[in-house]
Amino acid sequence: MKLTELTVEKFLNELASQSPAPGGGSVAALSAALGTALISMVCNLTVGKKKYADVENELKGVLVKSEELRGKFTKLVDDDTYAFNKVMEAYGLPKETDSQKALRTAAIQEATKEAALVPLGVMKHVVDAFALAGVVARKGNANSISDAGVSAHLLLAAAESAALNVRINLQAITDSDFVGWRAEEVDSLLRTSKTAALEILSVVGKKIEGKP
Repeated sequence: MKLTELTVEKFLNELASQSPAPGGGSVAALSAALGTALISMVCNLTVGKKKYADVENELKGVLVKSEELRGKFTKLVDDDTYAFNKVMEAYGLPKETDSQKALRTAAIQEATKEAALVPLGVMKHVVDAFALAGVVARKGNANSISDAGVSAHLLLAAAESAALNVRINLQAITDSDFVGWRAEEVDSLLRTSKTAALEILSVVGKKIEGKP
């Protein structure tokens, strides 16, 4: 079952069920997809308008990139659940003999690494999305400035949510080098995302208040 092919109501019902997946990781990716879709919307509401003719080509370029990112985030909604299920499958491997225990432990570690890398991928793509959100906030259709702001909020929520999912997986990984590098990446990406969100929301706030 592909989560992204469900209706909104069915997705929410699946999310609310006692099944642990889909969970926060898929929601983080969905939040990023929603934020990026809003970037595309602002672009589509800007392109073709005489008032914004001077930025039309730039916004067309942003639209292409935002749609590419939206596709990636949409795929990551399902990827996160697949990764979690693989971890659960690894935990279900036999552990009667020493060799079985060793294989099971190795499988758990490998699957958990993959489960950490999916939300980390969300965070990396979110930074790219923030760059596009900044453009539409500054140059997009002023009538849609609030949508640019909502996009920034959703992207930040995605980054912060994905960070939680990376960190909880890192706790179960015994490879100290892997954990160290990935933890540093999380911290760096989170700082970058928070800074970008604040800058965009500042622009949005000023435009809503009619300030230059």
